[in-house]
Amino acid sequence: MRILAISDVTAKYYFDYYTPGKLDSFDLILVCGDLHREYLEFLVTMSNKPVLYVHGNHDESYDQAPPGGCTCIDDMIYVYQGVRILGLGGSYRYRDGKYMYTEAQMRCRIRRLWFQLHKYGGFDILVTHAPARHINDFDNLSHRGFDCFVDLLEKYKPKYFLHGHIHQTYGVRIPQKTIRGDTTIINSYDHYEFVF
Repeated sequence: MRILAISDVTAKYYFDYYTPGKLDSFDLILVCGDLHREYLEFLVTMSNKPVLYVHGNHDESYDQAPPGGCTCIDDMIYVYQGVRILGLGGSYRYRDGKYMYTEAQMRCRIRRLWFQLHKYGGFDILVTHAPARHINDFDNLSHRGFDCFVDLLEKYKPKYFLHGHIHQTYGVRIPQKTIRGDTTIINSYDHYEFVF
């Protein structure tokens, strides 16, 4: 399965410089948050493939007008062609905001998923907006990762963990791909293509 992961900024290659057929090779598009609704609608229309998204910390506008034709996978396991995808959007709480959470609040969201995690026997891809703590995150609250995401990786050992929020423009040493145990961690800033 060929997957396109995106987050945070509109990928010029797939929007400004789009040419017919450019998205044909993908089976699935996974969105890690903080993107304009119109961009997601463009991708789902041009690709005619599922576009699954979680909320970023700046996606409150989706409440009034969610991206048409796309599927929100926040707080659920979505199975596509046998691949189990767990969605947990939002960032670490650094101010008031609907899609910002304390560590305790994110842990509570995960606890509420116990039945789905049991039913599906875990998950293959974790899709979040925020990173995991101490894995390519920062110490400041606005870009801190969640410790509970580390716990998920250690317990369920998914094949992939996709996140956004940490812009590549923040520093030259921010990797887009990191291996941690059995999991490939991908910072989906702009875009990243991979095969499951």
